[in-house]
Amino acid sequence: MEITAEQIKSARAALGLTTKSVSDATDIGLATLKRYEASTGVPKSRKGHLAALRQFFEASGIEFIGTAEEGPGIRLWKEGRRSAEDAAPGSA
Repeated sequence: MEITAEQIKSARAALGLTTKSVSDATDIGLATLKRYEASTGVPKSRKGHLAALRQFFEASGIEFIGTAEEGPGIRLWKEGRRSAEDAAPGSA
């Protein structure tokens, strides 16, 4: 399932993270992340960034629900939530 710009913004806000902290944790450029969040629908991405963002947010306790076409959203799971540094792709 692809994630939308709205889901990216919502996930970041639900976790109380800045774009800079998400950028640092995922190794996605700050300008790129801001472009994703400013887009509409599913952002255009060629480098696997959306998958990295999804992995990061899911490891931080976010569940992506719905589809890009019909009611995309998020759910925050409080139990088992890890810190942003631990949730970065490639972290052990």
